[in-house]
Amino acid sequence: MSFVEYGDTIKDGDTAIVFLGHESMFPVKVQHGTVTQTKYGVIRHSTDLIGKKYGSKVTCSKGGWVFILHPTPELWTMNLPHRTQILYSTDISIITMMLELKPGSVVCESGTGSGSLSHALIRTVAPTGHLYTVEFHQQRAEKAREEFREHGVEHLVTVTNQDVCKNGFGVSNVADAVFLDIPSPWEAIGHAKAALKAEG
Repeated sequence: MSFVEYGDTIKDGDTAIVFLGHESMFPVKVQHGTVTQTKYGVIRHSTDLIGKKYGSKVTCSKGGWVFILHPTPELWTMNLPHRTQILYSTDISIITMMLELKPGSVVCESGTGSGSLSHALIRTVAPTGHLYTVEFHQQRAEKAREEFREHGVEHLVTVTNQDVCKNGFGVSNVADAVFLDIPSPWEAIGHAKAALKAEG
């Protein structure tokens, strides 16, 4: 399973979205032998999820039902654990358009935060582009690395834990675009310029 490559079948280890309704959904890590409790009853991962198709209607133990959806950056934005204030899909779509991103683009981002924008950027530049994202806070950087690995996109992203205003992005002359979401973005302009390609 990958957030950028659609898979038909739910597999052990996947992140899936349990959809009860537009105002009620949540992510679940699919694991053999595990159960998930919903207001409609229990979902047994081994029998109700693994091997079923994404989009399937699953009947829970109390007779109610849910849909199991393949994760997308948009669904992840609606369900991710908030480590910081996040950007939502409307703003994200404008950002990716204004940055003129496409498959194969290289983009630098600071800060990573909860990874809402990061997931959308990764999908936009896949399968041959790359995201270099810098997060000042060590635990947030580690959690972002873990989520990118679980979501099957770690080959498309490099997470660095440092102060972008002092140490930059760790790359030079590679980026097509740079996005700064930090308290004092003007302090990172020199590093942003250094990261950009001549025509970036």
